Amino acid sequence: MRDHRPRRPPISALTAAFAGRTVSRIGYGAAQLDRLHDRPREAAALLRRAIELGADHVDTATFYGFGFANAVIREALRPDDDVLVVTKVGADPDPGGRLPLRTAQRPEQLRASVEDNLRGLGLGLDRLPVVNLRRLDTGPGLRAEGDQAVDLDDQLAVMTALRDEGKIGAIGLSSVTLDGLRRALPAGIVCVQNAYSLVSRDDEDMLRLCAAEGIAWVPFFPLGGAFPGLPKVTEEPAVRAVAESLGVTPSQVGLAWLLHHAPNILLIPGTADAAHLEANMAVGGIAFDDDARAALDAVESRSNDVPIGRERA
Repeated sequence: MRDHRPRRPPISALTAAFAGRTVSRIGYGAAQLDRLHDRPREAAALLRRAIELGADHVDTATFYGFGFANAVIREALRPDDDVLVVTKVGADPDPGGRLPLRTAQRPEQLRASVEDNLRGLGLGLDRLPVVNLRRLDTGPGLRAEGDQAVDLDDQLAVMTALRDEGKIGAIGLSSVTLDGLRRALPAGIVCVQNAYSLVSRDDEDMLRLCAAEGIAWVPFFPLGGAFPGLPKVTEEPAVRAVAESLGVTPSQVGLAWLLHHAPNILLIPGTADAAHLEANMAVGGIAFDDDARAALDAVESRSNDVPIGRERA
């Protein structure tokens, strides 16, 4: 029987609401720029290319390359680019530590991190457009312990104060639980960044809540496999089969699935390679027929909630 359901327009033509404006559903994540630490001009050129290809929101943090990503953004962006810069607080650089970052969850640390981002980004900014509070309630990654285990209400108090002072424009959340998001809704949350991919869909209820509330869902680790032992989208037989049938890469299939899965999902894939950047930005043009969509939707979801230091063997 012929399928008479309406077809979606090409994903490449779609935009989404984010922090009071309309943006492309594919932005750029700046974490990988640190791989070009010794080639800052190349890093700036790569970011310029992302903007030329349509990325109009960029995700960054002071702890990306110990400030290198923010410095590249400061160098590469121009006032007329109209790019939404999204940064985060809740962790700080830790060059001498076992990991390159440490938790910074206390209210005074959140305020200091906002100031660090304002200085590092420059751009003539007197406020940060969007700041994500990295809560560390879920994984994979760091956990808050000891005096770093701060109540969400205390953190939201300082974030809303910073917004009232004009230091930040809007508040997002990262690594948060469903209960945490519900508690934070009265503060006016504009986005959620959690680990989420085709193979790790623990947060489906939270994704639906965000869609209902007009909150952008911005997955990090969108292809899974962030740490050893965690599932990887590109290793799934169904993903590989769909990629082969369409003449694209498994990574592109994994990213395109996210765009098709929910209209409030925004992507921020990061890379330090120009060819890879082109491939990431092209996923908006990938369409799935009903069989491909069903095969991808049937992929098993596995948990990726593994703290650093306790990764699976």
